[in-house]
Amino acid sequence: MADTATAPATGPGHPAPVAEATGISKRFGATVALRDARISIAAGESHALVGRNGAGKSTLVSILTGLQQPDTGSLRFSGAPAPAFGDIDAWRSRVACVYQRSTIIGELTVAENLFLNRQSAAAVQPIRWKQLRLRAEELLSEYGVAVDPAARARDLTVEQRQFVEIARALSFGARFIILDEPTAKLDARGIGRLFDKLGDLQRQGVAFLFISHHLQEVYDLCTTVTVYRDAAHILTAPVAELGHHQLVEAMTGESASSGTVLVSRPPAARTGAEELLAIDGLTLSGACRELSLSVRSGEVVGLAGATASGNVRVGEAVAGLHRAEGGRISVGGRVVRTGSVPSALAAGVGLVPEERHLQGLVNNRSVAENATLTVTDQLGPFGTVLPARTRTFARRMIRDLDIKTPSATTPVSALSGGNQQKVVVARAMATDPHVLVAIRPTNGVDVKSKEFLLGRIRQVADDGKAALIVSDELDDLRVCDRVVVMFHGRVVAEFDHGWKDEHVVAAMEGVGTTAAYTASGTDKHGR
Repeated sequence: MADTATAPATGPGHPAPVAEATGISKRFGATVALRDARISIAAGESHALVGRNGAGKSTLVSILTGLQQPDTGSLRFSGAPAPAFGDIDAWRSRVACVYQRSTIIGELTVAENLFLNRQSAAAVQPIRWKQLRLRAEELLSEYGVAVDPAARARDLTVEQRQFVEIARALSFGARFIILDEPTAKLDARGIGRLFDKLGDLQRQGVAFLFISHHLQEVYDLCTTVTVYRDAAHILTAPVAELGHHQLVEAMTGESASSGTVLVSRPPAARTGAEELLAIDGLTLSGACRELSLSVRSGEVVGLAGATASGNVRVGEAVAGLHRAEGGRISVGGRVVRTGSVPSALAAGVGLVPEERHLQGLVNNRSVAENATLTVTDQLGPFGTVLPARTRTFARRMIRDLDIKTPSATTPVSALSGGNQQKVVVARAMATDPHVLVAIRPTNGVDVKSKEFLLGRIRQVADDGKAALIVSDELDDLRVCDRVVVMFHGRVVAEFDHGWKDEHVVAAMEGVGTTAAYTASGTDKHGR
């Protein structure tokens, strides 16, 4: 596809771009994060940056905000070279980023957050609190942010915190703001108000770089879109000239007319197979409402969705990590008490969590200890844990999962990322679960480990059990018999074998359809 708008015009009557990056390359060891990448944002423009995970968006943002230095390439703001690396004040005066995870400090007031580390004219002067609040009122009023400067930040809504962060960024003099998934935690009305506010600021000459997994928002808000894929710039074009299919094609590299389809194994014989996981009318705060889903014996089902879809929280709820506001989860006909990990374990749920370092591993413990945390009741009588029994159990799992480790007593922190993930999967499978819930199970592992782990998950279903893979990675989903897609807390599409990449991506990004795609005529529960 042709690059139809690589850069705004410059010269007489055409001001220099508010931000312009050219020839940017960045490596982290053997990993190429960016390869000769570029982007140009005009003053007052709302410019979208889109791409699948790993496309290079986060690395570009870190370079645009001065957190990383590129290996090659140049960066300019309003025609002038970027500040020296490490000159924080100079960078703040040119660019700011409002991240999905708020940087507002909840225990401080709005005024204190707005002027953090600059409460007074000089470090030796006492803080004049009345004057600080007046300065905050003026700043908030200037940008139309209706928030009490004396309010505690923890009492603000997500939407209000974002407005405060935008106002704080503008107070440094920056006229270029990067918004990283700004709507991920907003409801529809909050999104509407945010878009209205951004429109007002654009009319004042503020430029935005908008990063979102929800492509419909790109069409609603932005005038220009840049697509990255595989660490490289693919295209920049006016949004109005780029159809949904063309945009998804640029992101995935797969043509809608190419005829390329994913050929997976035929769907399991669902009619007679036992329903091992049943989710009926599940409502989770901030994640989903009245969601229903079924997984039968012999099935691997993918629960796909982007960051704000709610799919991760649904998977975690099955494993007992979240209490439901309504609905029911049952495993093998046994009701699971939501919000109770012991209840989920007793019902036969195994979990591969999303973050192995934060949720999956005890780094200062051995491979054997980590792999057997879910089966300590099998390692000795009367609640005791016998070291010999632990080693025997662990050696079997090391062999079954092909974990490369000097011994069972090796600290798990000494293993490679792929082998650490195998330990997490081994622990989930140690209980011989009826339902294995795997959340982004191949995150951060090499290709060989990815193939092995997905094969082991497939084997769980082939042995008569069931697996639920919760992921937005297409490679994770290819092993599935069915893929159910969530968007903003509800099921919007379902795909049987033979799905195309661009169809699944379009559903995850909220474009193309809100009806279920299905190759077999089953309903959304697989019945």
